[in-house]
Parts: sequence; C-alpha cells; structure tokens
Amino acid sequence: MATHASAEKRHRQSLKRRVRNRATRTKLQGEVRKLHEAIDGKDPKKAEDQLRKAVSTLMRTAAKGVIHKRTASRRAGRLARAVQRKAAQA
Repeated sequence: MATHASAEKRHRQSLKRRVRNRATRTKLQGEVRKLHEAIDGKDPKKAEDQLRKAVSTLMRTAAKGVIHKRTASRRAGRLARAVQRKAAQA
C-alpha cells in the first residue's frame, strides 16, 4: 500500500478514473452492439441512425482519453463500411 500522501492521492484518483472510464467503455460497447444488431436486421434506415449514435459515442470516448483517437477513427470507419455493405445488399 502507498505510504506517501501523494501516492495515496494518486491511487484515489486512479480508482475514480477507472470507474469513469469503465462506464464510458461499457456505454460504447452497448452502442456498438446495438449497431451490429441493426446491421443484422432488415432495416438500413435504423442501421444509419444507430451508426450516427455509435460514431458519436466513439468520438466522445476518444475525446475523454478513454481510447485513442486513431482507434476511434478506425472503428468508426469499419462500422460505416459495414453499414454501407448492408445497404448495398438491400
């Protein structure tokens, strides 16, 4: 366990950040899961709407520093490409 006051404070801060980051990451995973469900469904309009929400959540997560901005950009591109492929099939 930490013995210096500064180390104890850093530990408290890391615990707070961990909780906040996990909540943000969980929300992101939920949005992406909903998007995949919409892609598997038959409604391309619903997939487009869900894509907008998922990309927004991705970018907000990157802005908060929970994930890297390039990771968010790469994931957003892949999700958009998946929605486009599904729309082309329909």
